[in-house]
Amino acid sequence: MKSSLSKILSIVSGVISIIAVYFLIRIIMEGDDPIIESVDLQNSLVSPYIKFATFVLIITAIIAVVFSLINMIKNPKLLVRSLISIGFLAVILVISYMMASDAAVLNVSGKVLKGGEAGSVSKWVSTGIWYSVILGGIAIVAIVGGFLKSLVSK
Repeated sequence: MKSSLSKILSIVSGVISIIAVYFLIRIIMEGDDPIIESVDLQNSLVSPYIKFATFVLIITAIIAVVFSLINMIKNPKLLVRSLISIGFLAVILVISYMMASDAAVLNVSGKVLKGGEAGSVSKWVSTGIWYSVILGGIAIVAIVGGFLKSLVSK
């Protein structure tokens, strides 16, 4: 069973690679300047390449999510741990949202930047920044803690 699945996956990845190389060779044969200057070349060469890459990305993401869900349903302990982790991330998101500012984005001279008006977009961007900072801080503390723990245990 596993060897046949491995063969199928090898064939699928090979086909995807061949298609990607085909698109890449077509783009390289035309060269940079003609593609930059001609919208028709962009539409006939670059657009299909991007659509193919997007398709592969979406299919891969769907397969990963489906198999993760199937695995969690088969293993309830894993499901509980996953839900606890998602809850933890949701709590951090709420904290980040509360810490975020929805003020207008100003330049060095104190004037509002174009597109940087106060509002929900600014609030969510600030939330994303705070979310990253908090998770980064937790990661650093975990790394340093693990390092110190390994030093003490030796």
